[in-house]
Amino acid sequence: MKKSTTSAAVVPATIVDEAWQEVGASFERFCLTAGIATLATMMDEDAAQLCGPRYGRADGKDGHRWGKTKGKVGFHGGKVEVERPRVRARDGGEIALPSWEAAMSEDLLGKWALNLMLINVSTRKFGRAVRLPGGDIPAAKGAGVSKSAVSRRFVALSAAQMTQWMAADLSKLDLLIIQIDGIHIEEDLMLLAAIGIDGNGDKHPLGVIEGATENAAVVQALLDNLVGRGLDPAICRLFIIDGAKALSKAIRNTFGRHTPIQRCQVHKARNITERLAKPLHASVRKALRQAWELDDADKAEKLIRNLARRLEREAPGVSGSILEGIDEILTVTRLGLPAELRRSLACTNIIENMNGTIRQVCHNVKHWQDATMALRWTSAGMLEAAKGFRRLKAYKQLPILRAALAAHQAKHAINPNLEQQAVAA
Repeated sequence: MKKSTTSAAVVPATIVDEAWQEVGASFERFCLTAGIATLATMMDEDAAQLCGPRYGRADGKDGHRWGKTKGKVGFHGGKVEVERPRVRARDGGEIALPSWEAAMSEDLLGKWALNLMLINVSTRKFGRAVRLPGGDIPAAKGAGVSKSAVSRRFVALSAAQMTQWMAADLSKLDLLIIQIDGIHIEEDLMLLAAIGIDGNGDKHPLGVIEGATENAAVVQALLDNLVGRGLDPAICRLFIIDGAKALSKAIRNTFGRHTPIQRCQVHKARNITERLAKPLHASVRKALRQAWELDDADKAEKLIRNLARRLEREAPGVSGSILEGIDEILTVTRLGLPAELRRSLACTNIIENMNGTIRQVCHNVKHWQDATMALRWTSAGMLEAAKGFRRLKAYKQLPILRAALAAHQAKHAINPNLEQQAVAA
């Protein structure tokens, strides 16, 4: 049997040496050349394993050489042309080279597109972002760095990512807290998002759903999705919302009428002061702050009622607004939580921060084509925000919340016998 007299690594090594001599002119060209040379060596080794040595007559091999062809492989968010060997099976049909299959993975290009678009690189500037403006590697036709090619890869990967995320199992998450808030996209398009906090203080984006307004039907659809994915409605959790009545209604319908709901104190204070004359702002904020910081819920409620009574003459409408939802404003106080934990859970700052990241991610979107596009971008923004999530500042006090929720649930547990008697009566 004839033996191969040519080493597969000789030619690539020569190419790399020549490229190194010109590295000062273009380091990018050197990296590309060295990478192609390494890939060529790997493909020659794959071909040798499948066919035996070149010009040999080895028996028992899976295939035989079938010339060469050109293909495109991912490089810096785009594609470059590479020559590769072809291998035919003994019984017909082409055998794929393992190294080539790994190198041409489209998912790598999709990740480039997704990552750069999430950090606000527009599709028009994608080619410049992945190719040096003064470099000597041109983005030829079909290189995959055009606006349309990048957009297609982003749509495909973000849609797949959203589908996987929205179907993820929630039953394994030990969630104690859930925050829900709306994100207004356009006049007739609003997205409702939910984020959860587990017993360790870690934050988890849970889901997002579209709707025309923040009404009870949209909220119910989001909650049904969470329950369908494993969120047990029998477990008592603390819900934090911005104050929309539709949110409270849907939460109580799904998780029970005694479910603890905390309305955002920041939103409440802002809504009150915006309706008052400026000279009253400081005194009203001071009174509200004093109420929020009290450990006794009854005393805090008394302070708020005194404030409402004081404003009856100057702003009767605001006076009524202060008392509206007063029970939900002081939920964290009634649960007996420490001051540090109350400050973290008495507002929707956690989900508001996530919404800020979503707005930053969606900054380059000038026209929303439909709700599907908004959902893709928003879910991508939520997952991007999750990369920067930090543990809840007062996470060491969460066992106190767990005990308070258990006590609250036990207090309001319905006795089946009493319930039957009530129905019979």
